[in-house]
This record gives sequence, structure tokens and C-alpha cells, in this order.
Amino acid sequence: MSIDGRPSAFAPVQNRDAEIMNGTISSARLFAWPMRMVRQDPQIAVVAIVGLVIAYLSLSPTLMLFYGSFRSKPLGVPGDFTLGHYISAYTDPLTYKLLLNSFIFAGGSAILATILATTLAWISIRTNAPFRKFFELTAIVPNIFPPAMLAVSWTMLLSPRTGLINRLLMELFNLSGAPFDIYSMAGMVFVEALITTPLAFLIVSASLYSMDPSLEESARVAGSSNLQIVWRITLPIVRPALLASATLNFVRAIESFDTPAIIALPARIEVFTTKIYREAIGAFPPNQNLAATYGVSLLMITMLFVYLYRRMTIRSERYVTVTGRGYRPMMIDLGGWRYFASGIASLILTLIVVLPFAVLIFVSFVTYVHVPGAKTWELLTLDNYVGNLTDARTFQALRNSVVLAVGGATLCMVLAALTAWVTTKSKAVGTGIIEGLTFIPWAFPGTALAIGLLWTYVYVPLPIYGTLWILLIGYITRFLPYGLRTMTSTIVQIHDDMQQASMVCGAGFVDTFRRILLPLLRPGFIAGWIILATIYLREFSTSVFLYSPGAEPIGPLLYHFYVDGNLGPMCSLALIVSVVSVVMILLARKIGQVGGQLEGH
Repeated sequence: MSIDGRPSAFAPVQNRDAEIMNGTISSARLFAWPMRMVRQDPQIAVVAIVGLVIAYLSLSPTLMLFYGSFRSKPLGVPGDFTLGHYISAYTDPLTYKLLLNSFIFAGGSAILATILATTLAWISIRTNAPFRKFFELTAIVPNIFPPAMLAVSWTMLLSPRTGLINRLLMELFNLSGAPFDIYSMAGMVFVEALITTPLAFLIVSASLYSMDPSLEESARVAGSSNLQIVWRITLPIVRPALLASATLNFVRAIESFDTPAIIALPARIEVFTTKIYREAIGAFPPNQNLAATYGVSLLMITMLFVYLYRRMTIRSERYVTVTGRGYRPMMIDLGGWRYFASGIASLILTLIVVLPFAVLIFVSFVTYVHVPGAKTWELLTLDNYVGNLTDARTFQALRNSVVLAVGGATLCMVLAALTAWVTTKSKAVGTGIIEGLTFIPWAFPGTALAIGLLWTYVYVPLPIYGTLWILLIGYITRFLPYGLRTMTSTIVQIHDDMQQASMVCGAGFVDTFRRILLPLLRPGFIAGWIILATIYLREFSTSVFLYSPGAEPIGPLLYHFYVDGNLGPMCSLALIVSVVSVVMILLARKIGQVGGQLEGH
């Protein structure tokens, strides 16, 4: 207003200036609030950063997988939203055949693997069978070997045309046809069960080690036989571990592309992962939208079963390394039956370890595959190894895999350590959400994750498509739960007093984490690093969808050797990878001075 009471010409300008100033003050207050909270409690920044990273890794491929399934146009081409791909998929009768095949394959292999693992674990841990400690150690050896190569080894043994066992039996018994055919649903179930038995063995053996023997002793005093004790006491006690093992192996099998790629594709047996592969890579032109649709369906199935697995293990998994008691279960005296038990364990390990490794070693040293005989000595050669060690493509692939294994495992374990601290030690708001987000990678099949990442980095303006970076992100996202498992079980055993004392002395969170927590977490960190590094070195299911010629890891190269019929170079390269895995394990254990910690996880 002017002096004479009339409106001033500058009043609107003054009002606008006041509104701008008020808005600036409100914005400053809005941004000052989180900064003030961070200054009061610096750990909030750590929780926020970890939460954002976990949310990005978990949600971006998930949302983009759904996005791709609803788009009308191919990858990278503008289009509209549509339900046409879901209608096309679920009005196709072959989809329900695919669904049935997937459940038969996953369910059959999970049950068989759990039976084999339970038998092997009981003999090697609870009985006085000869060589039981050797059995226990040998059962985890296949974890250093590419799973796809175990499937390949059984095709070389039981192929109806060229399988060594089939040809040997046909010659010995003058058979007109091969007695076994690995290219069948039964063959797929058998091979996948052998691949997943070591995982089931670790779960069941941990339960057998920690069980209270008092009930078994009471039953023995009451006159029960060993068989009755096992059936009525031992199996009911370890039932949660058996169910958890079967459920986890079901998830591993239904999302697996290793065995289906080697057996199902040649046999024209369609399961979810082979269908996704055919639509995304095998078709011309590729149909990434339909592949994403099947990927969504597979993700929903795996999330359901991972949720069931988590429900069965939620009460015990955080304290898996602490039993709180000073006993070991009493050994069961089998008497004269102990040699029979050793024979059963030896047979199982022969199927899991001895035969696959023996055939791979044999094929790697001969010029062509044949039934071993007198002429084998004339066919021995080192050409396969020399060719791999001097080939530029093989050397590049091996280097890429080592970089991914060392760098990826280290980054993943650092993130896992921070995430484990956030979900177990921090009292900040939102830790429950972060813990829930870590559930998603448990359920993400490698094939579905790869399709989601393809859609993500075509639209996200980051130049990582076709490089090792997209593989690194895929590996960390998919296998982060493996690192979380080892870190969570270790960090819950560290008392809060040491962390609080460090901060009271003026150290920030970074210094406290680096100087106090990480040294205390070293056993779990190294154990998790070893697990992740060996997985990254031999990973195949995600890599085959994401790699490019300039960023090819070992897994896809082994598969291309198999497809091209180069069995000798393939087997020799697989053995070279196994040696590299062993060297990495030994170096990591030396650096971390870890003895029995790995077996505990």
C-alpha cells in the first residue's frame, strides 16, 4: 500500500519476492532435516546408501522384466503396453507341457538329491563306517567344478550313440542297442540330482552335527535297533533340514540352465529356462518380450518356493554356527554292516565325483573319445591343454572370469558385510525394508535376471551393455544372498560393545567398520569370498545371455566348445578352471588364515 492508502505498484513484486523467500526457506528446511539427522547419527547415511544400492540391484531388473513382458515392441523400440504376450503364452497348450516338465524335473531331482545327501551325511557323520571322514571331505569337491561340465561328463558316459558306458556294455554283452539314454527326462533328473547333492549334503550334515543325541540314547536304552532309531528319532529331528534342502534344491533345479542346456535342448524337452533361451537367443528374430513373459512366470514360482524355504529356516539360520552346547552326537556302531555302509557311500561319491572327473580327465588327454583300451596309449596327447593355454580367445575368457571372480566377490562381500550390519545391528528406520529387498535375489533365476538386466541397460543411460560391468552387476545381484548368509551368521556373534567403544573414542563409522568390524568378520568374509569367487569363475546361466564377444567369460566358451563338438579342448579347459579355483581357495585361506570356517558355512 502507498502512503495515501492506494495500492502500490510494487506490491505484486514484493508479494512474489516474499513467496520465493518463503519457498526457499521451506526447501532449505526440507533438505536440512535429513542432514541434521545424519550429523546426529552418521549411521543413518550408511543405512540409506546400502538401502539405495540393494533397492537398485533388486528392483531395477525385476521391474524391467515386468516392463518388457508388457511391451508390444522388441527391446529398445518404442511401443505400447499390451497383454498380448501373456495371452499368447498361456493360450498355447505347449506352455502347460513346459510347466509340467519343469515341475517333474525340479521335483524329481530335489527329492533324489535329498535322499542321496541324507544317506551320505548319515554314514559319514553319525556312523563308524570306515573312511567316513574321507567321504565327508570328498562330498563337497564338486563345488569347485562348473555344473555344466558335470552334465557334459554324463552325456559322454550315457549318450545312446557315443556314451562310453553304453558302448562298453554293448561290447561286453553283445547288445544291439544302448541300455541307457541320458537324453530323457529321467536322465535330466538323474544328472541334476547329482549336481545338487553337495548342496543338500551341507544342509543336512549341519543339522546332524547339531542335533541333541539324548533322544537317540534313550531309544537305544529302550531296546530300539539302529534302523528303528534312524526312522523314528533321527529323521523326524532333522525333518526341517530335509524339507529345507528339498525346497532349495527344487528352486535351484527349476531355475537351472546348465543341465537343460546340455540335455534338454538336444532332446527337445522344453522347460522354463530352455524356453526363455529359445525365445531370447535361439529364435530369429529373437522375441525378448515373450522371453520376459516366461521369465516373470518363472520368477513367481521361484519366489513362492524361496519364501517357503525362508519360512522353514528363519528361526535357525541366523545362529547356524552356534549350537550353544558342548556335545557331539554319539557315533552309531554298525557292526559288520559298517563295510556295507562304506560301500553305499562310495557308490554315491562315485556317481557324484569319481566318474564325472575321470571321464573329463580321460577325454582331455586323448585325440578323440573312445572306449579305453590298448590303443589309448597311442592316442594320448597334450594338444588340448597346449591349445587352450596359447589360444587368445581362451586366455581372454579365462582372464575375464578371474577378474569377475576376484573383483566381483570382493565387492559383493563388502556389500554383504554392510548389509548384514544394517539388518542385524542397526536400529535405524527402514532396516526391515532392506532385509525384505534382499529376499528378491534369492528367488531370481539367472535366465530371468539376465532378461531383466537386458531391458534395464538398454533404457538406463549407462554404457555398460556389452561389457564386463553388466556381468558384474548380474553376478552381484544374483549371488548376494550367498555372501549375506556367511556374514549374517558371523556378525550376530560380535557384541555391540566394541563398535560403541570405537565410536565413543571419536572414530567414525567408516574407521570403525574398517579397523574393528572387518578384522573380526574376517573368517566369515573369507569363507563367503571363497564361495562367491568359485561360483563367479564357473557361472553360466546368467553369462550366456549377457556376454558379448569382447567380454566372454569361461561359462559360455565351454558351452560353445560343447555345441561345436570340441570335447577335448572343453574338458581340458574345465580342468584348468578347476585348478584356478583351487589356487584361489588356497590363497584366500592363506590370506584370511581360515581353517575350518569354510566347512562351517
